[in-house]
Amino acid sequence: MRRHSPTSTRSVLRVGFHDRRLQYSERQQLEGWQLSHPGDRIVDIDIPLSVGVIDPLLNPSYLNIVEFLWDPSKRTSVFIQVNCISTEFTQKKNGGEKGAPFRVQVDTFKVDSQGNFNEHVYSCSCQVKVFKPKGADRKQKTDREKVEKRSALEREKYQPSCETTVFIEGMPWPEIEIPKSPSSTPGLCSPSNFKVPTPDRICASPVCASDSSTECAGESLNPSASISDTQQWLLRNRFSNYCRTFSNFTGADLLKMTRRDLTQICGVADGIRLSHALTARSVRPRLTLYISTESPSKNQDITDANQTALYQEIYMEDMTAAELTNKLADLFSVPANHILRISRTGPHGIHILLSDMMVRNMPEESCFTAMLQKVQNPDGFHCILR
Repeated sequence: MRRHSPTSTRSVLRVGFHDRRLQYSERQQLEGWQLSHPGDRIVDIDIPLSVGVIDPLLNPSYLNIVEFLWDPSKRTSVFIQVNCISTEFTQKKNGGEKGAPFRVQVDTFKVDSQGNFNEHVYSCSCQVKVFKPKGADRKQKTDREKVEKRSALEREKYQPSCETTVFIEGMPWPEIEIPKSPSSTPGLCSPSNFKVPTPDRICASPVCASDSSTECAGESLNPSASISDTQQWLLRNRFSNYCRTFSNFTGADLLKMTRRDLTQICGVADGIRLSHALTARSVRPRLTLYISTESPSKNQDITDANQTALYQEIYMEDMTAAELTNKLADLFSVPANHILRISRTGPHGIHILLSDMMVRNMPEESCFTAMLQKVQNPDGFHCILR
């Protein structure tokens, strides 16, 4: 295994989104960019122009991340190429878009007591926008004209332009892990040694809400749910693909999001489904029936019996005879296979065999009195709906 100088440090440079809204959907945005640019990377190291860069690593699994070693005691400079433009991540692409701002962040680590680059030294970042040459010139001209139109007092609020962009010190990228020293040839990828957080593990501040012991109640998400409870709720409701996206969200954080926010992060289909799940919107049944199991006495008028009897609602989704059989079996607390036949009282007291067509044509909120008649050979029941 190749040994490195004790003074060497390792820096992980990544290009991400500066906008919080795009940070939540970064994984989906990068996957979409990769599909339209097969074989390309978002960021590359320009080796011929760089000075003092050792063992650059370009992992094919992370198109927006590069990694390299360097010696702080020697003159070092790294040149990067950003191969995407800001307007590629805007919703409308008709020209003249402002473009999505990128964040270029560098996290630097030094060798710890075990010989691994795990001890954090320094983190810094800056905001950039990338345009094609004509678009960049046009934007700079437009920005200058906007500033010139303002008063001298208002101009003082803006940072004066300069030849270079200064990186500002900040917090390290959340949950970043630096791999062991690679044994591969310099410049070659080593996926087994390269481990960084997935692109969607992003939050603007590494400070996350503390967990609480409150559990999610039922299928609805409780506003007081902790981060772990929210993750469990997402899994139970078939949103496992977005557990990483919402890895730092509590129940209150998720419930504060609008339907528009969710569709932008999860896409239209899953965004609408998640919005409905968060608002606990129940699915309206296709047919509602009211069934009474109380039979009128011989001396009681049928109309009076209908008014005094207690009814239970039955909600139909498939609207089939088999579904109604199962519902009635639950109502009478008998096995469904013991109900051998269901009939409905028709004109002149005739019994009409229940069919799928009859169920589909039942009026909404129809009322019936259900009676069970014991039969032999085979043992079971006939159910009559009046």
